[in-house]
Amino acid sequence: MEEAREVRTTCPYCGVGCGVLAKVAADGTTTVRGDPDHPANFGRLCSKGSALAETLGLQGRPLQPEIGGRQAGWDEALDLVAEKFSRAIAEHGPDSVAFYVSGQLLTEDYYVANKLMKGFVGSANIDTNSRLCMASSVAGHRRAFGEDIVPGVYEDLECADLIVLTGSNTAWCHPVLYQRMLATRRERGTKIVVIDPRRTATADECDLHLALDPGTDVLLFNGLLAYLVQSGMSDTDFIRDNTSGFDAAAALAGADAPSIARVAKGCGLAAADVQAFYDLFADTDRTVTVYSQGVNQSAHGTDKVNAIINCHLATGRIGKPGMGPFSVTGQPNAMGGREVGGLANQLAAHMDFADEANIDRVSRFWKAPDIARRVGLKAVDMFQAVADGRIKALWVMGTNPAVSMPEASRVRAALAKCDFVVVSDVTRTDTTRYADVLLPAAAWGEKDGTVTNSERRISRQRPFLPPAGEARADWRIVCDVAARMGFGDAFAYQSPVEIFREHAALSAFENRGERLFDLGGFADLADEDYSTFAPRLWPASERGEQQT
Repeated sequence: MEEAREVRTTCPYCGVGCGVLAKVAADGTTTVRGDPDHPANFGRLCSKGSALAETLGLQGRPLQPEIGGRQAGWDEALDLVAEKFSRAIAEHGPDSVAFYVSGQLLTEDYYVANKLMKGFVGSANIDTNSRLCMASSVAGHRRAFGEDIVPGVYEDLECADLIVLTGSNTAWCHPVLYQRMLATRRERGTKIVVIDPRRTATADECDLHLALDPGTDVLLFNGLLAYLVQSGMSDTDFIRDNTSGFDAAAALAGADAPSIARVAKGCGLAAADVQAFYDLFADTDRTVTVYSQGVNQSAHGTDKVNAIINCHLATGRIGKPGMGPFSVTGQPNAMGGREVGGLANQLAAHMDFADEANIDRVSRFWKAPDIARRVGLKAVDMFQAVADGRIKALWVMGTNPAVSMPEASRVRAALAKCDFVVVSDVTRTDTTRYADVLLPAAAWGEKDGTVTNSERRISRQRPFLPPAGEARADWRIVCDVAARMGFGDAFAYQSPVEIFREHAALSAFENRGERLFDLGGFADLADEDYSTFAPRLWPASERGEQQT
């Protein structure tokens, strides 16, 4: 009888990116436990991660392609997808088609989808459900740092003397990180401040809970910046040597929040609590501010992000152990999608459309003369374009916009009207009901590739089960459609490592340090090294280099 085998992989739930050891017994039974060697969790798993084995059943999974609700073969389904997309492009132009993708995709899946749409279809109409949760943080990072850089790692939480949790119910949404915070509190007396209109489970263990009125985060952090300046607590040397625009930002903050009394009244807080928070922040060098969806999912999300970052820049508390603003992501590979350019306003590899040199560079690298040259439709606008008929063919990959999008009833109506809808997913959803073609995708346990977590750590997802039925990897499905559309030479990958190597090479292409996102050390990664790839942080411009 075959012996049980244990495979190192990564949890497919939140952005913490916990390592998982999956064991498949000789009788096919699967068990999971935390990987004690993975630096994201050191063996810990939350209740969801611990129950992963219970998600591996086939109930609700499409097991072969379907066309109009009837079962079909892969060739027939892929031929139809390629024919419909090609016809729409020929008759209505490249902007008449769109991809709506997901933070559940692996980086290799994301890369080929982005390359096909932007490089060879010639449109930037590819956006992701990460738009709804992380786009504000991306914009805030770019505004502050010039690039979508997360300037911290999980280890900072264990070096901090103050952790500020704002817009984040970490106890429920990122419980493994929360347990690391509580352990730090026990070991070194770290103070925890929770900023949230609600009293959540996270607030139960905090030293100060600021239940501010919804939407007043910018005022609170502008007040903090003004207080730091007025109290002489800003780091003038750091500001002079590393920032620009500080005086203007400080003046705006002072005008918006001239006093603690003004902040307290505007935020619906007691002045004594505001004072306590400001004093604690001012007096504590090792401060990490963790923020998540409560900050990002807002009409003013980018301003909230920058108000937080400004306080760290003003004090020089960034890029040092136990210090910095820290965005924690909701999905397992929202970060990987951002790296490859999976947002409509990004190009690829942390390059955007604003600089013509970027477009020229990626065009030459991909050998794609018809590359998209302007931003595409973002998620909400994309579904509006579906509703009014501008989008003739839509491919939804690994997400359920019929439920998860704002104004979901309008999205469902748009899907019902769309000329041609393709859905590739691991399970039947409200969205698959609208699919003219449904393509069965490989699920967790069957997928092979990489993901990047909230601290920029790349980890492998490895298969330990065969694909269910006729399910295929997302990257394989995209490449098969690309070949049928006439782009086969550019999508002739035979394995995910080939895609990963190209992704790494693009990040380093003509990159002389202008872009911090650099995986050049992996551009010639051997197949065996990819197979045994250990979790590591980027940048990684040289093999084995570890950056924090």
